[in-house]
Amino acid sequence: MTDSALLSPDLRLDADWWRQAVVYQVYPRSFADSNADGIGDIAGVTSRIGYLAGLGVDAIWLSPFYPSALADGGYDVADYRNVAPELGTLDDFDAMVAAAHAVGIKVVVDIVPNHTSDLHPWFAEALASAPGSAARNRYIFRDGLGENGEQPPSDWISHFGGPAWTRLPSVDGVGGQWYCHLFAPEQPDLNWDNPEVREDFKTTLRFWADRGVDGYRVDVAHALAKDLSWPLRSKPTLEDEGVPLDGTDPLYDRNEVHEIYAEWREVFNSYDPPRTAVAEAYAPSERRALYARPTGLGQAFNFDLLKADYDATAFHDVITFCLNEAEKTGSSSTWVLSNHDVVRHATRYGLPAGTDYDEWLMTDGMQPAVDVAQGLRRARAATLLMLALPGSSYLYQGEELGLHEVADIPREALQDPIWLRTENTKKGRDGCRVPLPWDSAGHSFGFGSGPAHLPQPAGFSGTAVAAQRGRAESTLETYSEALRLRRQLQTVEELSWVETGRDDVLHFVRPGGWHCVSNFGTEPVALADGVVRLSSAPLVDGMLPGETTVWLTEWPVD
Repeated sequence: MTDSALLSPDLRLDADWWRQAVVYQVYPRSFADSNADGIGDIAGVTSRIGYLAGLGVDAIWLSPFYPSALADGGYDVADYRNVAPELGTLDDFDAMVAAAHAVGIKVVVDIVPNHTSDLHPWFAEALASAPGSAARNRYIFRDGLGENGEQPPSDWISHFGGPAWTRLPSVDGVGGQWYCHLFAPEQPDLNWDNPEVREDFKTTLRFWADRGVDGYRVDVAHALAKDLSWPLRSKPTLEDEGVPLDGTDPLYDRNEVHEIYAEWREVFNSYDPPRTAVAEAYAPSERRALYARPTGLGQAFNFDLLKADYDATAFHDVITFCLNEAEKTGSSSTWVLSNHDVVRHATRYGLPAGTDYDEWLMTDGMQPAVDVAQGLRRARAATLLMLALPGSSYLYQGEELGLHEVADIPREALQDPIWLRTENTKKGRDGCRVPLPWDSAGHSFGFGSGPAHLPQPAGFSGTAVAAQRGRAESTLETYSEALRLRRQLQTVEELSWVETGRDDVLHFVRPGGWHCVSNFGTEPVALADGVVRLSSAPLVDGMLPGETTVWLTEWPVD
């Protein structure tokens, strides 16, 4: 008998809230500014809880809000059990959780366990301590190779370019050790072989759970366990390049990582209802289910739809594969089309397939030109299809407004460290992190009462919440109606494909007679029998237009 089976029916339902939830990702610095300093904050999130409740989301996921020097957008954490001063206080956080819970919204927070900030007290202690000390053993310090230790300890590379090692300065003429950082030098990797590290993170999990947090999104979940035996094994590529399927890679997706998450699961299950977790694991697709086991984190992101072209066959194959993978562990699948790290999907779908987004951003979005109307039309259709799928749907702030990528941010205003680390050859992720427009006018379109920390385009006036609210068939109202209907129509986590006779049309039905038909082509198609409940674009003479998705039911509207 499972733990959930022992709970009362109401509590069991609450314990399983995550299985088919709509989770709205909040990037706090760009969501809402409560104190006119140009930076979004926790109080700003609280001020918009009513909006989120009206939208109909089940949970919010907050990207990191911890004290940070922002070497990587807040994913360089200096204190895991506090709020960045510019974003508020722990009291502000508690007030936000209370406000969310009061309207039935769960709260998920980001946990960043692979690395700390170089400003973390542990790392400061490590720098002040001798090689081989307990303080340095919390991280991954090694002597260098070569006659005088002048070469990195291995060929490991950083996700931000260059070696994954930085050497400490010489002391008294003796060359310093090197420390490992799979990301920025300001993000030293922790040594997860160290029991002290493991215990401290369990303390962090309890700290936030005790404050009412309902779940965790686990950053870089696949990289904690590493083969640190000497000499260090060669790994001159990143995790999406040839990681073996047997869990023996020196850095990524090692079998030992699941021992860590088994310990975390004990922490989660000590709460009633159990806390939830979702892994950001760039592991081979065949091994992603390991993170989603009920003895581990319980759920894992798949980014397959996000990476897929707007193509019926690609979507069909991704959906089929991911549902089969989720079934292996009894987890539920996850679906996402945009987040804080990628070009917004309304823009991606308006660009030619195969576009190099880094190169496109360097042209300020001019070459190739975006078909704005087509991009939004496809984005609305893809989202409506995604929301009909079994499992959890993750929405990124602003996509409900149909926001496009802001590709022409002036060079001098860029904040993403990728811009500097690549010597001004990649603009990075600022274009999807531009503060939201709430009003059609004002200093920052209602984001705050002063200028926003990233410049907003003039076009935000027409896409603002105020400009769309109450306007029939606007993107905002379409999302809101989709979430309302989704809650009403939701059923068991199954679907059946219906043959359409066309390569560019997908049709599936959920138990109970909820049909989703998506036309990826450009020519209208006849609809199956049923009552139209929602369409991503108006029907034309009863036909489903191209690049449009419709929901139908087999029973009349109440």
